[in-house]
Parts: sequence; structure tokens; C-alpha cells
Amino acid sequence: MTLTRDDVAALRGLSVPLDLDEVEAAYLPISRLLALWVQGMASMHRSTGAFLGHSDPRVPFVIGLAGSVAVGKSTFARVLETLIARWPERPRVALVTTDGFLHSNAELARRGLMERKGFPESYDRHALLRFVTALKSGVPDMGHPVYSHVSYDIVAGHEQRVCRPDVVIVEGLNVLQSGSRTGFVSDYFDFSIYLDAAVDDLRRWYVERFRKLRDTAFLNTDNYFHRYAALTDAETDAMALQIWTTINERNLVQNIVPTRERATLVLRKDGAHRVAEVRLRRL
Repeated sequence: MTLTRDDVAALRGLSVPLDLDEVEAAYLPISRLLALWVQGMASMHRSTGAFLGHSDPRVPFVIGLAGSVAVGKSTFARVLETLIARWPERPRVALVTTDGFLHSNAELARRGLMERKGFPESYDRHALLRFVTALKSGVPDMGHPVYSHVSYDIVAGHEQRVCRPDVVIVEGLNVLQSGSRTGFVSDYFDFSIYLDAAVDDLRRWYVERFRKLRDTAFLNTDNYFHRYAALTDAETDAMALQIWTTINERNLVQNIVPTRERATLVLRKDGAHRVAEVRLRRL
């Protein structure tokens, strides 16, 4: 174990209970498994290059992470990123969230998609595919768009650089969708993880998180959701349930859950937000 209790406290999400015992019981073994996959993939690339008589550019090991809103993807991704970065080899790890590849609010409004933000059609899928294709082609330095959860929009003119990564975690709602004739990002993943939970638990966690955001982030007058900061508890719960039912749960049932069986690893959380079951796809 390379994380301390202070590390875990810093990585914990707003409404995701996480302690060192769970990290050691669930997250650490996954990190060890990924280390074996990374080593195996590197060996295969070297062997293939030797067979072909040439050396291809070094390419990163790409991990896809999918799951519902409120399931704890961001916290899981941060913990996994930190564990991998502390492997003995000290690999360079990049965490890329697909929020940055959402269309801007202006474009979503133009297309009539503001109420479907997070659905597959709300993303610039071609840009996301080009980015992941470049990663797996060995492009050493590239940028991707930045999304602000304060303005609830793409930050125009800004990008985050990804420079010579050894491991890249691509986290998002719909990253495991199957490919079309032109392919999809999941075609380029070396390993994929799906965070799963019962719909009733997800709904409850979303409402609880919405309440906490009302009392914290929404207080910022620059926040897109500042108008909710003055709601009563009953009004907050009603608004959260409305958003969950009309957008998030619909997206979950229609688009996210159907991709679950494509994952290499499925982690099922219990009602206490802890990993209770792990299923690994047989090779």
C-alpha cells in the first residue's frame, strides 16, 4: 500500500465515503492486476516489433472507466491514478474525462440537446475518437478541451496537455459504447472498468450529492446552478429527483447499462457506496 489515510482523505469525493481499508481490499488488487496487464502488453509490443523487424513508437496503456452519474467514477479514477503513479516504475499517468468533449452549451442549444447533456449525441464523438486514436498511434504530445463544472460549459480557448503518458485513464458515462463503421473510443482501450450499483442507490446518492452541492459549490454566484442555492430541503430533493428521472436515469437505462457487459472488469457497489463484488472477464 502506497497511500496513507491523509492521501485517501484528499482523494475522497464530495459524497463518496472512502477509507484506507476499502482501498486496500478493492483498489489495491485492481492496481496490481493492471500492472500485470501493462507489463504483458509492453512485452507483446516488443515481441511484435522484433518479429516485424522495426520498432514502433511507444504507446500508452489506455484504461476506459464507465458508469452512471453519482456512482463515484471521479473518486475511483483519482485513487486509481494515484496508485498507478506510485508503482515502482513511477509511470506517467494522465486522467482524461470525456466532459471536455461535450459540445459547448451554445452548440447543444442550437441542436436542441441541452436537456440531453451527457447522452451520446451531446458529445463531439469525432474529436474524442481522434484524440484516443492519436494516443494509440504514439503521438507524444497533444491537448484536449477543458470543461468547467462551475460554468457548466467548455472553457473556450483552453486545453489540457497530455505529454508522453505511460498510462491514460479515460473516464466518462458512455466510453464503452460499441463502435460504428468509423469506430468508437472503446475500440482503443487496453482494459475497461465499469462501476455498477442498483438504480435505487444511484438515485439516493444523486439526491444526497445535490444537497451537498447546494450547500457548497452552488453558493458561488458564478456557478451555473447558483439559482438552486436558496432552495429548501424539500425543493432541493424535488429538483434533484426531477433532473435524475428525466435525464440521468433515462441515459443510464438507454445508453450506459447496455455497455456494462463489454467491460473487462465490473465493480458492483453496495448501498453503503463500497465495492461489494468484482467480476473479471475471462481471457
